[in-house]
Amino acid sequence: MAEHPAADDATAATSPSTSPTSADEPWWRQAVTYQIYPRSFADSDGDGVGDLPGITERLPYLAELGVDAVWISPFYPSPQRDHGYDVTDYCDVDPLFGTLDDADALLARAHELGLRVIVDLVPNHTSSDHPWFREALTAPPGSPARARYLFRDGRGEDGSEPPNNWTSVFGGPAWTRVTEPDGTPGQWYLHLFDAGQPDLNWRNPEVEAMFEEVLRFWVGRGADGFRVDVAHGLVKEESLRDQRVAPAPDHPSGDEQAMMVTRVDDDEPMWDQPEVHDIYRRWREVLDGLPSPDGRPQDRMMVAEAWTKTPEAMARYVRPGEMQQAFNFAWLQATWSAEEFADVVTGSLAALADVSAAPTWVLSNHDVVRHPTRYGGGPRGLARARAATITMLALPGGAYLYQGEELGLEQASVPEDLRQDPAWFRSGAETGDPGRDGCRVPMPWAGEAPPYAFSPSDGAGLRDGQPWLPQPEDWGPLTVAAQTGQPGSTLELYRRALAVRREHARGASEQVTLLSPSRGEATGGDPEVLAFTRGRLLVVLNCGDAPVELPAGEVVLSSTDLEGRLLPPDAAVWILRE
Repeated sequence: MAEHPAADDATAATSPSTSPTSADEPWWRQAVTYQIYPRSFADSDGDGVGDLPGITERLPYLAELGVDAVWISPFYPSPQRDHGYDVTDYCDVDPLFGTLDDADALLARAHELGLRVIVDLVPNHTSSDHPWFREALTAPPGSPARARYLFRDGRGEDGSEPPNNWTSVFGGPAWTRVTEPDGTPGQWYLHLFDAGQPDLNWRNPEVEAMFEEVLRFWVGRGADGFRVDVAHGLVKEESLRDQRVAPAPDHPSGDEQAMMVTRVDDDEPMWDQPEVHDIYRRWREVLDGLPSPDGRPQDRMMVAEAWTKTPEAMARYVRPGEMQQAFNFAWLQATWSAEEFADVVTGSLAALADVSAAPTWVLSNHDVVRHPTRYGGGPRGLARARAATITMLALPGGAYLYQGEELGLEQASVPEDLRQDPAWFRSGAETGDPGRDGCRVPMPWAGEAPPYAFSPSDGAGLRDGQPWLPQPEDWGPLTVAAQTGQPGSTLELYRRALAVRREHARGASEQVTLLSPSRGEATGGDPEVLAFTRGRLLVVLNCGDAPVELPAGEVVLSSTDLEGRLLPPDAAVWILRE
């Protein structure tokens, strides 16, 4: 049995504090935001696909859960090749999800329940079905229509080679060649994701003007904020030069056939260019200057989906006059390790303190494997997921939850013939990566069999009783109905954790003092235990294989049942000290 030192006996490694908590702080600073993936949250009309009226009907569940805001993934008109992240009209609703009236009703109901609404904005690319891109395909090279995107001539005598060596995030080349109006092979266009998602040219004033109007449109309908998709990718290095590449393993560096495009730390001409920050400073001016449509405080926010490599790079997105938040993916990417968690906490808070910004914390979203599965799956993976979640919720700043994680859902296995993720079609069959469908399987609300009240059971759009992606047959015990009021259930843990967070964490000091792991300091701290304080609140996370003896104090939250003062492996606890 390991024994954890009392806080008073430790030499603290203290992270810098962010700005102090106050009663009139912005709503987003410590908000817990719940991500809704519209296709998979609730289906009101029985077509097997979630929709806006379904979300509106279930909003009371989220208010009862205890979250402060909802972020809704794209619901715009779209051919749905990337399930809404390929947009044809940024100021409307796809009929698959409802109407603008349904969006207005959702916003109004959310506000009645005290929930803020964050709209997902997709500014890096449009759909290839967008009117702008269709116009570009019929226009000649060098035309204003093509200048809204990144069209370039190909390399080689006949232009048959892509303009550079960039690869798509989804696999394969990042360029597709078009056929010109006269039927001849023509220019190439850039798409850092699917070929149906052509990248916009953010050096074109028309692009900037269009998105400023989009911001105004949704604020005018009551949106409280925007999640900015691929925030680090809007601007590319102007020359569109080749990315420097590394030699493939086990091949001579001079063998050009063995070269492959890999992430090179100091050379990513397609990501995180300095000019993206000019865009966000302009957006901030737009949002700060818009009047409130219904008299509510003008306290809108933006959160960046920016997959940066360092905390310092992340912090650049939340400098004064830019965005209010950026996703802290370092917490999501950390393995089950007290050392890694400690490094993320101290590094993140130090970088953000330099720009006077609050951190965010996230463990799952619609693009990554659900964290119970990442942590090993089964009972142990779930235990670790519960522990990591309550540890995250104890940290200062905002937190983001992904739909279904409050039920302890694992990554589902989707048969190959039913997969729909474009990443699977572009590269998954070759790499063995099944894609992202497994984290997007529809929510189970009630019942013993699919569709678990996600859709009406007699819905005409159901396939053998299943919604658009099949739900596992063993999810009956995991439904909202099955877990509600059930002691020890993951849903009740989340409800309890969010209530305790409001009571004990929101008013706590924003200064985090690290007690363990010690990293060689003479603290006696266990290297497999993460322990930190925020004022009177002590949080202990046991990443090791042996129980840990807890110091004195009132246990106000635990990820599992305790036997006396012993914290078992793969568990976390909040202690309120005198």
